[in-house]
Amino acid sequence: MSSEATPIQGSRPVTPPVTSAGSPRSSSSTEHLHPPTCRHRDRSPSPLRGYLIPSPLPTRRNRTCSATVLASEGPLYSGVCKCFSRSKGHGFITPFEGENDIFVHISDIEGEYVLVEGDVVSYKLCSIPPKNEKFQAVEVTITHLKPGTKHETWAGHIVSS
Repeated sequence: MSSEATPIQGSRPVTPPVTSAGSPRSSSSTEHLHPPTCRHRDRSPSPLRGYLIPSPLPTRRNRTCSATVLASEGPLYSGVCKCFSRSKGHGFITPFEGENDIFVHISDIEGEYVLVEGDVVSYKLCSIPPKNEKFQAVEVTITHLKPGTKHETWAGHIVSS
């Protein structure tokens, strides 16, 4: 093996790393692909990280501008929180109209309180891609806290109602 630098993908030359004994590291190491100033961190400790499919449920961060405008111009509905898991980041609302339960994501809840089962809420609807057959609640606002329950704020403070 020569001591010359080898170019990678037409970029600047990078020399193979050398161990303390002076011999090059094994070719199975991926450290020679990136210089020490450009090390990449894994985003997730999961071994299946590269095989996971992103969630199709649109949150505020990945909802398109047109979907946001359509949802904000739509009618205001009301219902009762059926269930909500802060650790999972989602839950369901039962509409007063008696239709199917509506999905709600943590990023779409307005105000300072975490939803609790039995809270009365108002919301608008946004379709869920790719087929746009189902809906999720957006711009969710708690209108009446369920009496006799402890409510938690997003900061972690507990308030009795």
